[in-house]
Amino acid sequence: MDGKKIRVAAVQARPLLLDLKGSVDKAVGLVREAASRGARLVAFGETWITGYPAWLDLCPGSALWDHLPAKKAYARLHENGVTIPGPETGRLGEAARRHGVVLVIGVHEKVRTGRGHGSLFNTQILFGPDGSIQGRHRKLVPTHAERLVWAPGDGGGLEAIDTPAGRVGTLICWEHWMPLARQALHESAEEIHVAAWPTVRDMYQVASRHYAFEGRCFVVAVGQIIRAGDLPEGLDLPPELTGRPEALVSSGGSCIIAPDGSLLAGPVFDREEILTADLDLGRIAEESMALDVTGHYNRPDIFEFRKRAPTPRRRGIETAGASARRVPAGPPTRPAPRSRRRGNRAGRRR
Repeated sequence: MDGKKIRVAAVQARPLLLDLKGSVDKAVGLVREAASRGARLVAFGETWITGYPAWLDLCPGSALWDHLPAKKAYARLHENGVTIPGPETGRLGEAARRHGVVLVIGVHEKVRTGRGHGSLFNTQILFGPDGSIQGRHRKLVPTHAERLVWAPGDGGGLEAIDTPAGRVGTLICWEHWMPLARQALHESAEEIHVAAWPTVRDMYQVASRHYAFEGRCFVVAVGQIIRAGDLPEGLDLPPELTGRPEALVSSGGSCIIAPDGSLLAGPVFDREEILTADLDLGRIAEESMALDVTGHYNRPDIFEFRKRAPTPRRRGIETAGASARRVPAGPPTRPAPRSRRRGNRAGRRR
């Protein structure tokens, strides 16, 4: 069956850890390179801006109470966080617009003021080819040691978004082992799924291929490259990494997967690389003949599924659901001063 064909790219690259400007600069260049290869959807790994906090798993002092090097690492992470919208999302949105691509990228999100201004969220942002933010999803449950640096997400963004590349959705790392989160996206008729990981190691390959098979969708599973020498200073490394700054602590493993669970590209380990694959979206209907977990292979008379909508947006901590879609990617425009607004009204009365 002939269907819509789209080229996608998994950008397996080394972020500039804890360097916001450097990471955004590099991301903009990589979007340009992926687009030059014909990609219409470009995806990066988990919190690629400004890099996955791999020290949480590796450095014994990361979890010590009142440990100054751990607190300094968190402060740098927060300092290099991304506000949505803000200057960095403005640059990323402009890159998506300039090259006409759908861009899915992970960030450490922070809020400027109000509730939650001292917290960070593990957030995926989806930019449309017009440069606007069309979707945002915060990781529902930070995994294990990640709870030292990230707050839980609000449940927004658990749906596929209509884009020129197809209906695109995303989950982050161990969310792929949350059956109800998977079902929410399956029921939104997802066609292309971005699975964001720090490294797509063996079991993460299993989870990504299972997702494609279960959801009858294409999966772009993306990891990143991080070296021991990239980790924050002051935190002691385990013996096997001491004195080995080039040793990899995140080794990639990115791959692109078809709706039957087969591999279309990758996996690629231990190096930076842009993987591409041409997706025939018509294959989704072909594979759905055997399995549709939202329809003929479901029993709603026995099992009931319901997703609660996120609470309305509040000052400070804001939900990341439908209200976050199709908003400008740059900083908000400031309102006119009150005195000038009063003058305008007075002029109209005269």
